[in-house]
Amino acid sequence: MADSSFDVVSKVDRQEVDNALNQAAKELSTRFDFRGTDTTIAWKGDEVIELVSSTEERLKAAVDVFKEKLVRRDISMKAFDAGDPQPSGKTFRLTGTLKQGISTEEAKKITKLIRDEGPKGVKAQIQGDEIRVSSKKRDDLQAVQALLRGADLDVALQFVNYR
Repeated sequence: MADSSFDVVSKVDRQEVDNALNQAAKELSTRFDFRGTDTTIAWKGDEVIELVSSTEERLKAAVDVFKEKLVRRDISMKAFDAGDPQPSGKTFRLTGTLKQGISTEEAKKITKLIRDEGPKGVKAQIQGDEIRVSSKKRDDLQAVQALLRGADLDVALQFVNYR
């Protein structure tokens, strides 16, 4: 019998983030407590989102609105890294980035966790920004997925190509 396997990845569905951003922009333009603060949210490049407001408090509230929309669309908070508010003339700016891909250090940490605490006979290989996990038993693979879901990692993980 051939080995079963799956890939551990950290990717964000850009369309879902775009939908969350559009919903947040609509809410910011219509909510009473944001009137007159010139609060905006928009893409600034492929992975960067910029928020602008006239006060620091409204800027933090706008970030909360955006995070709420991301959570409703099943996007992990670990995937969005919000910076600190920066004064820019009469306004405040905040840039947040979407984190995608598993860094080498995180991949090593994940493979070590699988080796140390996972079932015997499970192999984990780093392949670029993905990790391939394989085993002869499918139950062991499901145990590894449960282990990784329960682990406190700094990356939002998804499991794909389960065969």
